[in-house]
Amino acid sequence: MRTASRFVIVIVVLAVVLGGIFGYKMYQFGQMKEMLSQPQPPAVIEATSAKQLSWTPSLKSVGSVTAINGVQIANEVPGVASDVRFESGDRVEQGDILVRLDSEVDEAALRTRRAEARLARQEFERVEDLLPRKAVSQSQYDEAEANLAAAQARVKEAEAQLAKKTLRAPFNGTLGLRLVDQGEYLPTGSPVVEINMLDPIYVDYTVSEKELSNIDVGHAVNVTVAAVPNEVFDGEISAINSSVSPESRTVRVRATIDNPNRVLRPGMFATVQTLRPESRNVVTVPRTAISFNTYGDFVFVVTENENGELITERRSVETGEVRDGRVEVKTNLKAGERVVATGLLRLRAGQRVEIKSENTDGSQDGGNSKEAGN
Repeated sequence: MRTASRFVIVIVVLAVVLGGIFGYKMYQFGQMKEMLSQPQPPAVIEATSAKQLSWTPSLKSVGSVTAINGVQIANEVPGVASDVRFESGDRVEQGDILVRLDSEVDEAALRTRRAEARLARQEFERVEDLLPRKAVSQSQYDEAEANLAAAQARVKEAEAQLAKKTLRAPFNGTLGLRLVDQGEYLPTGSPVVEINMLDPIYVDYTVSEKELSNIDVGHAVNVTVAAVPNEVFDGEISAINSSVSPESRTVRVRATIDNPNRVLRPGMFATVQTLRPESRNVVTVPRTAISFNTYGDFVFVVTENENGELITERRSVETGEVRDGRVEVKTNLKAGERVVATGLLRLRAGQRVEIKSENTDGSQDGGNSKEAGN
């Protein structure tokens, strides 16, 4: 009997304890449900408006900067550098003397050849005077004439040999690093200095064969390089290769670019935009306003509900060309509609929002774009 009463007491105590715990949990659940039922505060966003711009269609390619004229100057004959007249980085004009090689032997040889030529001319003139009086034969006249011609040719040969001892700039350009020192012996073909013509300058790039019909000589191009990422260099197509590469099915294109400040240098990697003559109107938004993913691109459009509150509407769009921080939106968005500019990952469809700031000045428009009238 006593055991049964103890068992009943334990049961009652457990029931009271468990009931208290259950009641407390129900109270917490009720509090949480009440908190969740309260409306969430609006998310603070930055907004911008979709803008209609006039874009010139372009074809993006990559290529390399190439000098119109660029060579490594080397000596044709061996010799000692007796006079070096340039420094690294100098700008020179065509014909400027760069290096003189020791030429004493060649100058002496030239003097000898000129003396022989003078003697041959005197002999020829004597024979020429005697020929009308039949004092010399025709064969003697012919021999004297041939000796004079040969002597004059040897003079030209000696002059040419002497001229090779002077290295001159072959065209106007900018010199590279000096590779020769005063008094240094230079075997035939020793590199002396590199010279490049930098203004104007070429940019060589390739385009797919399917784009060949869309480009032509005279089309404008815009070029950017990593060395000066914020500067765009203007030029135009000056030549298109006459054949297509059978390996890559691409065609080489050459554009001529003005380079007055000589910022572009041969060998630089270049990004090229080939512009077509016609333009088209496009709806664009900043790149940060687009969510790019494998299931399709979308934007959050800012709309009003029946209570006049601003909410987000997730809208799938088809995107196109990207230019200067703006993306072309081909479908499902009209010019003037407001979209969320940044922070898309923290938003969801139908969420209340509050606009912190709105960009309406179009400051992100590209350099090859202009706002189009509606």
